[in-house]
Amino acid sequence: MAQTSSIEWTEATWNPVTGCTKISPGCKFCYADRMAKRLQAMGQPRYANGFDLTLQPDVVELPLRWKKPRVIFVNSMSDLFHEDVPVAFVQKCFEVMVTASQHTFQVLTKRPERVIELQASLPWPDNVWMGTSVENADYSWRAKLIATTPAAVRFLSVEPLLGPIRRLPLRGINWVIVGGESGPSARPMSAEWVRDIRGQCSDAGIPFFFKQWGAIGVDGVRRSKKANGRELDGHTWDEFPNRTTADLCTQ
Repeated sequence: MAQTSSIEWTEATWNPVTGCTKISPGCKFCYADRMAKRLQAMGQPRYANGFDLTLQPDVVELPLRWKKPRVIFVNSMSDLFHEDVPVAFVQKCFEVMVTASQHTFQVLTKRPERVIELQASLPWPDNVWMGTSVENADYSWRAKLIATTPAAVRFLSVEPLLGPIRRLPLRGINWVIVGGESGPSARPMSAEWVRDIRGQCSDAGIPFFFKQWGAIGVDGVRRSKKANGRELDGHTWDEFPNRTTADLCTQ
């Protein structure tokens, strides 16, 4: 339920909740859904319910046992702000993040409206980053909502990028991650879409992180994610926000 991660912008994952509900186009070929069903078929007890939302209360306090500072992606296999996660459970997870102040926690949601609903009842220490997913222009409103939260770092995961976003709302945003889709049914991503967002970030002075091309390369050829790589215009874009004490994020 918590492990070293190969995700380029974090170091570890922590999943006090597993399973989710698909709510927008970026969810269509969800990697977590595929993985959960695979783990269910292998008999992994935590995934006995497959991708149905499941609380994992015995995992909540796990970060307290990690003494060495880590950058931790919260709920890589779910969404802490899913409407069926009880408020008290969300609050408990935030209390753990407050206590485990040696770590940096990256909370990513597709439900920023629930973050707004609950934010007054949650603590917001500097080690908790709050992000939302924006897969195309139709979901730019999520960026506007997440920008109003009191998190020390507010970020966007523009992955999978499914179309051009000519005016990505960046006011109040501290970091932008962009990536293409992986998996057997991956949809293509145009290099021009990525360059346009990189330019918007540059103009706004916001760190830009290019995570991957995914299963379809810059040339439009379907290959392994590793073979397609992470370079954009001959450069690897690994910019992080400065407001952190984590070694991973030191420029």
